[in-house]
Amino acid sequence: MQLFSVKELLSTTPNSQEVTVRGWVKTFRSNRFIALNDGSTINNVQCVVDFENFDENTIKSISTGAAVEVSGTLVESQGRGQSVEIQVNELKIHGMADPETYPIQPKKHSLEFLREKAHLRVRTNTFSAVMRVRSALAFAIHSYFQQNGFYYMHAPIITGSDAEGAGEMFRVTALDAKNPPLNDEGDVDYKKDFFGKETNLTVSGQLEAEAYAMGLGKVYTFGPTFRAENSNTSRHLAEFWMIEPEMAFYDLDANMDLVEDFIKWVLRYVLENCPDDLTFLEQRLLDEEKTKPQAERSEMSLSEKLRFVIDNNFKRVTYTEAFEILRNSKPNKKRKFEYSIDEWGADLQSEHERFLVEKHFKCPVILFDYPAKIKAFYMRLNEDEETVRAMDVLFPGIGEIVGGSQREERLEVLQQKMAALDIPEEELWWYLELRRFGTAVHSGFGLGFERLVQFVTGMGNIRDVIPFPRTPQNAEF
Repeated sequence: MQLFSVKELLSTTPNSQEVTVRGWVKTFRSNRFIALNDGSTINNVQCVVDFENFDENTIKSISTGAAVEVSGTLVESQGRGQSVEIQVNELKIHGMADPETYPIQPKKHSLEFLREKAHLRVRTNTFSAVMRVRSALAFAIHSYFQQNGFYYMHAPIITGSDAEGAGEMFRVTALDAKNPPLNDEGDVDYKKDFFGKETNLTVSGQLEAEAYAMGLGKVYTFGPTFRAENSNTSRHLAEFWMIEPEMAFYDLDANMDLVEDFIKWVLRYVLENCPDDLTFLEQRLLDEEKTKPQAERSEMSLSEKLRFVIDNNFKRVTYTEAFEILRNSKPNKKRKFEYSIDEWGADLQSEHERFLVEKHFKCPVILFDYPAKIKAFYMRLNEDEETVRAMDVLFPGIGEIVGGSQREERLEVLQQKMAALDIPEEELWWYLELRRFGTAVHSGFGLGFERLVQFVTGMGNIRDVIPFPRTPQNAEF
C-alpha cells in the first residue's frame, strides 16, 4: 500500500484505493472513529474501525495522543465536513499515550498551560498552524532574497562587539566561574579566556553583513540573535531570529522601496500557500476578540490586516511631520496616550505608531529621518546634523515591525559619532576600515522574525510563535 500524508489524502479523489497513513490520534469516538493527524495540515482524516476485526487490547490502545499506522480503503466520506475517509483494514500502534496522564486532551487549553508543555503543544491545532505558517514564512524570505540577487551570509553568533550599543548581552566564556584568573587590577583577565578577549552572543549580524555587502553587493543574514534584557513582556524574547539584508550602493529611498516590496511579497506567499491554517487562526482570533471589552477589540480581522498591508502603498513620513501630527492629535491633547507627545525628539511608542497607521493615514507607514540622539551610531547623519537617515516600518495592530537606515559611509563622521558615544575605535577597527577602503553609500534593515510571525498568525504573545521560548528564568526544554 502507498504511504500518504493526511494532506495528500484529503486532496485525493477516492476510488477504493488502498492507502497507508501514519500520525497521532486526535480523538477516538464510539470505539469506531479515529480522527488522525500527522502535522501536514490543520485538518484530520477520519479512519473508520470495525472493532469486530480487531482484538480488545488493540482497541483499548487507541486514545488521544497515540501514534498509529493505519492501512485501508479510501472511500467517499458519509459524514459532513470531510470528503474522504479510510475504512481500516490494518492498524498498528507505534506508541500508546496514557489517557490518564497525557496532557493534550481534546479540549481548550490555556496558552499559559501549553507553554509549560512546549514539547507537546505543537500537537494542538493552534500551534501546529502557527508553526506551519512560521515554516512557510521562513521559506518565503529565503525565496525572495534568492530571486532578487542576494547572497545568504552566516554572521557569527559569538562576537566581541555590541552592534546596537545596548550593553545587554550574554557573555561567552570558558573561564572557571568560581576561580577566574585576575589581572593586576583585580578584574577578570579575559586575555586568558578562550578567545583572548571578552566575547558575547550577538545582538545583530548587521555590522558583519555590511562588510560582506561591500564585496558581494547584496547579502542577507537570517539567524538567531540574543538579548539579555530582563523583560517578561509579551513582546520580548532572550533568543530570537533576525532577518538583516545589507545592500551596497542603496540609499534610504532604495532601502524603503526594497522593504515594501519584500514584505508584500512574503505576505502574498503565505496567503497563497497557507489558506487552511490562516482560516483557522483567523477564527481563533475572532473567538478571542469576543471575550474582550468592545473598546479593546481589533477593528480588522486577521485576513483584513494582511490585505491592508498588501493592498496599500506604504506612506512615507518624516519623524518631524509625524511628531506634529501626534502632538496636535485629539488623543494627545486629551491625554489619552499613556506617553504624551510634547517635545521633539521623543522616542515614539507603539500607541503612537498605531495611531498613525490605523487612525490618521489608514495605511502602513514608513517613518524616516529620526532624531540622531535616539538612533544607533552607524546611521548616516543628515545635513541638519540633528537627524539621521533612519526608517521604521509601522503596521496595524503591532506598530514598528522593521527598523533600518542608510549607513554612515563617511569615515570622519563615523569616528566623531563613536567618540561622542565613547565607543573605542580599537573595538571596531575593521568596521572603520570599510570606510577607508572603497567606501560607498549603503543601506539595510532588520526584521524580527517572531514579530512577523506574530503579525501573520494573530498570536498575542511572542512566546507562542517560537518552538521553545527563552525568557528570563526560563530555559526549559
